[in-house]
Amino acid sequence: MSKKTNDAISRSDRVLVIAMSIILATASAAIGASLTYHPHTDNVVARPVMMVVQPPKPATDAVMTQLLAEHKCLSEALYYEARGEGAGGQKAVAEVVFHRMNHGNYGNSICAVVYEGKDHPGCQFSFTCNGEIKRPKEMSAWQQSEALAAQILTGQVPLKNATGGALNYHAVSVAPDWADTMDKTTQIGNHIFYRGVSHTRDS
Repeated sequence: MSKKTNDAISRSDRVLVIAMSIILATASAAIGASLTYHPHTDNVVARPVMMVVQPPKPATDAVMTQLLAEHKCLSEALYYEARGEGAGGQKAVAEVVFHRMNHGNYGNSICAVVYEGKDHPGCQFSFTCNGEIKRPKEMSAWQQSEALAAQILTGQVPLKNATGGALNYHAVSVAPDWADTMDKTTQIGNHIFYRGVSHTRDS
């Protein structure tokens, strides 16, 4: 992958890591305040105290909501697209999501990329329009996908561009027409990856 693509993925991860750090710092401060030492109060005359309740911080709430949504969307992509492909196959799918997000023509968030064309025949990720998402999940595989998605978003598991900057992929069991118009970069497990700019459907 070019330095530009590496930097783009790093920027995306850094934004999410910074946002999560803010949330964790806020939570830590609240917990710390509740554990602060309180002196012995025997023989102290009680006086009425006016309590001032601070409203929740909307910005923090919005960031948390966005982070949770992004994590869920990435978890779903890993689960539905590559739950049988192991961590390597799932990271490859995550790379495509981030490449598309950084490319600029597929949406500017994980959820926008994953759900582009949702409920339409031209959806980008087939699980969003073929009804698969409505079926019960395999809990163990889902939890593994959630864990890996969290590790990717926090930088614990780095993406190293194993797909060669791929924006598209398909299962080896199919042969879509668009594959001939793009450059094949690699095969990882049961998926073949391609580099290009075509707005075509993934399988």
